[in-house]
Amino acid sequence: MHTPATLPTQLIDQFGRQVDYIRLSITDRCDFRCQYCMAEDMTFLPRHEVMSLEECARLVKLFVRMGVRKVRITGGEPLVRKNALWLFEEIGHLPGLEECVITTNGSQLDKYAQALKAAGVKRINISIDSLQADRFKAITRVGELSKVLGGLEAAIAAGFENIKLNSVLMRGINDDEAEALVNFAIQKRIDISFIEEMPLGEVAHDREQSCVSNKDTLALLKSKFSLTPSTHQTGGPARYWQVNGQATRIGFISPHSHNFCENCNRVRITCQGELFLCLGQDHQVNLLPLLRAHPDDDQPLIEAILHGMHIKPKGHDFDLQRAGPAVIRFMSHTGG
Repeated sequence: MHTPATLPTQLIDQFGRQVDYIRLSITDRCDFRCQYCMAEDMTFLPRHEVMSLEECARLVKLFVRMGVRKVRITGGEPLVRKNALWLFEEIGHLPGLEECVITTNGSQLDKYAQALKAAGVKRINISIDSLQADRFKAITRVGELSKVLGGLEAAIAAGFENIKLNSVLMRGINDDEAEALVNFAIQKRIDISFIEEMPLGEVAHDREQSCVSNKDTLALLKSKFSLTPSTHQTGGPARYWQVNGQATRIGFISPHSHNFCENCNRVRITCQGELFLCLGQDHQVNLLPLLRAHPDDDQPLIEAILHGMHIKPKGHDFDLQRAGPAVIRFMSHTGG
């Protein structure tokens, strides 16, 4: 692959923030249909509109050469992508890449946890929104809680030391489970983050009514557990609290109640090769045509990525009181 001498070793946006973290979706497909993430009857992208795994690897390698130190592979559900393990093996041990991580619903981890560890994956985030099997199936529409819990056990058995649960609380649906979810994380000696529901895509419920503020969740958990603010950072937007006397930290990702944009260090790449500069805005650069038009020349890609840094917005604008979603695309399109 041609690498010009002008290759920058850092990506700096127009506000002076260094971008050293990319989130790459390798598929819009998922074996769940979570209520806050996608519609029940989804139409997925045809294969020719989705980047090949080789194109995904090429982009990761280029971004790492341009100063990216953390790569998170997402979906949809990344492990339903055929041969997804090849990509992790291709990028997991790249020189300069400090962390290769994955966000998953856990449904495939019983098959892939050991191989992901060997491939160089450092951390796993597993989405679990309920510990009640019937409720879990209602939220995911099709998911089996026992399968996800089995995947979690497989990840623990594989020796992953950095496992985190991600939970989205929705009022009247599962907001009574915050304490139970934290107790479960404590029992498993893993971390947990609560993520405020994000207004992406048209869904069948009123997000203004369903969104649970992390301020409320934190107040509840402070009344149940002894918590101390933590300086722990994973490179993302979560702010952590340590459960005193336990291994578990509780993170809060709060795009509504606490805008975290001032320190934004990340960009997202969809499975279609769209470089989104902000989760909550539509600023983007389409990399897929360049990948295919210039298979042996990275210079057009480099110029496009640098242009992206110049149009990266200062922050998102999530307002649950607006008539429609902040952006039309589903979370599953942008990447979890």
